Amino acid sequence: MGTIVVGTILVIIVAAIVYGMIKNRKKGKHSCGGDCGHCSGCH
Repeated sequence: MGTIVVGTILVIIVAAIVYGMIKNRKKGKHSCGGDCGHCSGCH
C-alpha cells in the first residue's frame, strides 16, 4: 500500500513539473533565459 501511495505522489510531482515546463515554453520562457551566447545549445 505504501508503494502505491509513494508512486502516486511521484507521478503527480513529475506531471506538475512537466506541465510547468510546457506552460513556460508556450509563454516564450526557456530554461537558459534565451541568451544563446551563454548557453550550450539548448534551442
